[in-house]
Amino acid sequence: MTLAPDAEADISLALPDRPGALADFGDALGRAGVSVEGGGVWVHDGVGLAHFLVADVEGAKAALAAAGLGPIVASPIVSVRLAQDVPGQLGAFTRRLGDAGIRILVQYSDHDHRLIVVVPESDRPAAQAICDTWEQERVARGS
Repeated sequence: MTLAPDAEADISLALPDRPGALADFGDALGRAGVSVEGGGVWVHDGVGLAHFLVADVEGAKAALAAAGLGPIVASPIVSVRLAQDVPGQLGAFTRRLGDAGIRILVQYSDHDHRLIVVVPESDRPAAQAICDTWEQERVARGS
């Protein structure tokens, strides 16, 4: 998988389940001038599972590797804006993906109120088409 140099991507890595691990992650990116646009960390079975949206993937990889964190996996994303004031948007959108047979590997929101979704690479074109249709419908509704 090759990402365009300026493409937003989800970076993922395992962080140790210890106080300060997320701070180490954030400090490394901050020193490198890499901005985090969304994401989160969940601890499962003693491992911190980190997923964050960044625009500077190569900068993030280099900064985290220099800090002894990683390995880092970069995955392309699809994104869509949900109508925040309309209940059921998450279910309606993700139902479209599910009905198309698309598995959702990761989902979170970014700082611009977009739903960020990572799907298997083979499903990305179909997921992007669903996002594009959703966005056209949202704009047509004026929401």
